[in-house]
Amino acid sequence: MELRDIEIFLTLAEELHFGRAAERLRVTPARVSQSIKKQERRIGASLFDRTTRTVQLTPLGEQLRRELSDSYRQIIAGIDAVTVVARGVSGVLTLGTMGAMARAISNVIDLFRRRYPGVDLRFREINPPDPLTPLRSGEVDIGVLWLPIRETDLTVGPVLRSSPVMIMVACAHPLAAQDSVTLEDLGDHAVIGPAGPIPAYVENSLVPFRTPSGRPIRRGPRVNTFQEVLTTVAAGHAVALTQAEAADYYRWPDIRYVPIRDAEPSSWALVWRTGAETPLVRAFARTAADASESTPANDQE
Repeated sequence: MELRDIEIFLTLAEELHFGRAAERLRVTPARVSQSIKKQERRIGASLFDRTTRTVQLTPLGEQLRRELSDSYRQIIAGIDAVTVVARGVSGVLTLGTMGAMARAISNVIDLFRRRYPGVDLRFREINPPDPLTPLRSGEVDIGVLWLPIRETDLTVGPVLRSSPVMIMVACAHPLAAQDSVTLEDLGDHAVIGPAGPIPAYVENSLVPFRTPSGRPIRRGPRVNTFQEVLTTVAAGHAVALTQAEAADYYRWPDIRYVPIRDAEPSSWALVWRTGAETPLVRAFARTAADASESTPANDQE
């Protein structure tokens, strides 16, 4: 079985749709169908049950998927690694992260360093109120940002984590005594807002402008850095919404983190400037995808 046929099989096994698989592979649905039929003839049995509405793996197809997945990733990783060396691709790759996110995706970073020991991986802090400028200015090559990111000049890569959203309050705040709160509760309190040029849709995805019933959520002090968030909340001037990583890595004695039981989790993904995509950027994105597949997104630490 040729490597391209393995890629087609694994993509179809994931998508379970000939059109979507073809789109991902940048081939025609007929090419996908031809490859699968060739593999089935070689094996002597069906790998997929097909109807006019659904595509499902047969038990034999599921077994083949399990047998091939890890080996295929290892082969591709090996090819990428020697390609980087053969083409003389080396130098510096700068990763932009927020707060504790570099620690939270240590599995990705460790795997990348093992695969590409000759690459100098460096880190820059991205402040949440201004997540896109460092990418557009070239200060960072890849950023780890929460979604959605809908910018025509930026590429959104693999999703790395899914993080519960929590409210950060001073220990003396009335909400500190709650086991959990709701988004509706935010209408009664001033919430810290960003001082930078974050797109409104990105801000709203974490800190909504209105409660589910439509009440406005007041913005309190505007801040530039996460350190300012911590000190402002600790002083009791406002509350803040943040992802669960903050509760893991920024435990202050005068701050409490309370779950928001009806808030959608935040998804974190790699983002880079489309026009500045390099072999190193692609290598890091592939490494992140491999690491994320081997570790559930909400379990990575």
